Amino acid sequence: MTVLDKYVVADKDTAAGEPVFRGTRVTVKTLFDYLEDSSLDEFLIGFPSVSREQAEAVIDLAATKIISEIAA
Repeated sequence: MTVLDKYVVADKDTAAGEPVFRGTRVTVKTLFDYLEDSSLDEFLIGFPSVSREQAEAVIDLAATKIISEIAA
């Protein structure tokens, strides 16, 4: 199981197949939409089914992907 698989799942029967935090119906996109106008703490208050560990791991993975794409 990859780090991404540990925290995120995509299933056509949940949120129309959009990636969601494992064990929730909260989409990963919701996290990034929320961070445009608010803080991670505010997101976690609004979506208590998502753990800080899950959210931070997804943010770290996104940053790693962006940095590796730019460096390539």
